[in-house]
Amino acid sequence: MTGLSIVEYLERIENPFFSFEIIPPNRGGGISLITEMLDPLIPMDPGFIDVTNHAADSIFKQLPDGSYRRHVYRKRPGTLGLCAAIKYRYNVETVPHILCYGFSREETEDALIELSYLDIRNVLAIRGDQVGANNDRRGTRNGFAIDVVRQVMDMNRGNYLHEMNHPSGTSFCVGVAGYPEKHFESPSSKWDLRYLKEKVDAGAGYIVTQMFFRNEAYFAFVEACREQGITVPIIPGVKVLTRRSQLTSLPRTFYCGIPDELVDAVDEAKTRSAVRQAGIDFAIRQARGLLEGGAPGLHFFVTRDAPSVAQVLKACGY
Repeated sequence: MTGLSIVEYLERIENPFFSFEIIPPNRGGGISLITEMLDPLIPMDPGFIDVTNHAADSIFKQLPDGSYRRHVYRKRPGTLGLCAAIKYRYNVETVPHILCYGFSREETEDALIELSYLDIRNVLAIRGDQVGANNDRRGTRNGFAIDVVRQVMDMNRGNYLHEMNHPSGTSFCVGVAGYPEKHFESPSSKWDLRYLKEKVDAGAGYIVTQMFFRNEAYFAFVEACREQGITVPIIPGVKVLTRRSQLTSLPRTFYCGIPDELVDAVDEAKTRSAVRQAGIDFAIRQARGLLEGGAPGLHFFVTRDAPSVAQVLKACGY
């Protein structure tokens, strides 16, 4: 789909698609870590690939005189260069995540200008996780994802933070996140949907949901969105559980419930491979149920286990 926005791509496809999200490797890793992750999935023709972004963090080092000096560092490499490398190596559209936390509005504008020069037209606007370095950024800051959406839309209209001679508008398509089981900070689902609609009204063209394991949560979420007048595509986010520890780490990190069916299957598994297979079998049933229920496609959170995702996709006919 290279050259198309996500919205244009979704309007043109006739069959359910799949896309996926990856996390850049830690500092010191090479491009081989990315190619090893992508090679099992690229032949299956993904619609697009999301690449997460990570704000800088900080550490304090004690100096000989007993004082401390603050050092700001990034645990993972820049998302922009990785998106460009993936796009032009594999001829697939990439979607960098644009964060609020850890980045000033000036830095966000610089990143978007760079992406525009790289002909990367799609971004996902999210707030991101707060980190220590966020409190010491110079310049103005976007507080919420809707502020990123508005900033991108301003740039599409040729409006930049500072006056420029003969500015040209960008052409970004912006996606935002949705939460079938409610954002953990929202007091209610109704409150959550109200702010989601504001992001769509501000210019977001599609929604990718946070991971969930109960399909009824997704379909109820879509129905509630439509009742609120949210008409953009809503892509379900799917995670293949492959480790026993994820029974507790995923709910703790992503605030998603795990059905007893999957918990029992993992609990009964005696080996690591059996745990992995239990997760794959559940994901196959979940993916088929989503597609049969009318989901436009599937968006997988890959992390480090692309072969498991590939196995699910093959079972679903991709």
